[in-house]
Amino acid sequence: MYLHHMAQGFFVRLLLPISLLLMGSQMWAQCDGARYRYRIFEEIIVDTDVLYGANVGASGANEELRMDIYRPANDGEEERPLVILAHGGFFLAGSKDGTDVVPLCEDLARMGYVAVSISYRLGIDNFFDLETSLLEAVLRGVHDAKAAIRFFRESHTLDGNPWGIDPQRVVLGGSSAGAFIALHSAYIDDLAEVPDVIDLTQPGLQGGLEGESGHPGYPSDVLSIINISGALGDADWMEPGDAGIVSTHGTQDNVVPFGTGMVQLLGLNVTQVDGSWPIHIQAEEVGVPHAFTALEGEGHVPHMTDAQAYDVTRAAVMSFTSQQVCPQYPSIPAYYDVDAPPAVGCSGDLSLDGTVAVEDLLLLLADFGCGSFCSSDLDADGAVTVTDVLVLLGVFGTPCG
Repeated sequence: MYLHHMAQGFFVRLLLPISLLLMGSQMWAQCDGARYRYRIFEEIIVDTDVLYGANVGASGANEELRMDIYRPANDGEEERPLVILAHGGFFLAGSKDGTDVVPLCEDLARMGYVAVSISYRLGIDNFFDLETSLLEAVLRGVHDAKAAIRFFRESHTLDGNPWGIDPQRVVLGGSSAGAFIALHSAYIDDLAEVPDVIDLTQPGLQGGLEGESGHPGYPSDVLSIINISGALGDADWMEPGDAGIVSTHGTQDNVVPFGTGMVQLLGLNVTQVDGSWPIHIQAEEVGVPHAFTALEGEGHVPHMTDAQAYDVTRAAVMSFTSQQVCPQYPSIPAYYDVDAPPAVGCSGDLSLDGTVAVEDLLLLLADFGCGSFCSSDLDADGAVTVTDVLVLLGVFGTPCG
């Protein structure tokens, strides 16, 4: 029923050693082979209607911006990856409790993430100029999403990290219109790329690329992007060094094009965009880490109504994202059983590939001197030292199990 096209950018493998050196030891302790990839928590906590910002909407009135925050219950970790999702609805409808995002947030929390569903300013305010109205709506959404990211980084710094997030591991994504927001947040990095038809002096559109929806002074960059049935104004905006991306898209989508084509509203052509397929061609060409799953024969956002499409979408998203937040995780297929963690990992198998080998020695050396929360602390004495190197060498070449 489905054609799964998984295009893993080779730069993932090239950048892995650098990434490992930059990640903290607490992250290593979390990446145990199951967390962030499999549903290991049965219960979750949901905090609803958390205020994260405000700005002038399409109607000219000031609008409050709220979010729902999903977390695993009974979890002792304090620095967890954060995934922020934006709902779809063509900037006319949809909500943060929509079926296109809530199941994903719930499953992300069961995997150990802090997951967030945000509201953002809706409004296509001129049906006689749909193209300009849509472009303005996308920019409002970009400003709001960036404010949501800054909200968490500010709370981490000033409020004692009440949500237990790792500010270095923030992922932004969305479904349909929400994916437009995520894509343009990540890949427009120059005001010259903002279409000239948008008046950046209008109330609610001011503030450059960051906007004025709240929490200035904190960064809004992300680790990677989740794109479900979205598109980008121009795939060429993606450049070397940009955030990685995972996408799913129906090949027969008649709302947002799979390739390059027109976005449609009620059969009307609105504006030309590059859908998921050309985005991933560009990602491969410029060396951005990426993975793409095409849903053969499917239309727009099939994960909302088809259980199998949801399972495929969830697995594709988590397969890639788990490796972004845990770079030592081995690659797995785009589709896998999220409720069946493998029995891999043993003392010395730091890469969780089922064997103690050269890669594990390199990981231990990268962690050398670590003094707390160290997965490389094989002798459990509170530090990674020469003794741990000797322990690993003692089991070198040994398969787990």
